[in-house]
Amino acid sequence: QVQLVESGGGLVQAGGSLRLFCAASESTFSNWSMGWFRQAPGKEREFVAAISWTGGTIYYSDSVKGRFTISRGNAKNTVYLQMNSLKPEDTAVYYCAADPGPPRTVEVGIVDYWGQGTQVTVSS
Repeated sequence: QVQLVESGGGLVQAGGSLRLFCAASESTFSNWSMGWFRQAPGKEREFVAAISWTGGTIYYSDSVKGRFTISRGNAKNTVYLQMNSLKPEDTAVYYCAADPGPPRTVEVGIVDYWGQGTQVTVSS
C-alpha cells in the first residue's frame, strides 16, 4: 500500500525554524506533484505549498510566502518544507500530499494521497 510518511515536526519558539520531510513509499511518486497542507484545531485543512515533480513550478499560500520554502529531495519521491520565522498561528498538524496532476490541482486540494500528519507547535 502506498504511504506518505512525514517527519520533522516539533515544538519551537516564535521566530524559530523547523524543516519537515515527507517520503513516498514508492518511486512512482517521482513524477507526481507534491505539497503540504495544515490543519489547526477547530479549523479546516488549508493549503500551504505545492511543487511540480521537476521542482520548476511552486505555489505558496499568502500566509507563508516569504517564510516557507518547499523543495524536492534528491530522491524525487521526497519533499521538504523549510519553515522560518515561525509564528504561533503556524501551529497545526502538517500533512504531506501527492497527486499525479499539476501542482495547481494540489493547491486546490485535489489530492490522491495524504500522509498521517506531523504536529508543529510554535510557542509565543
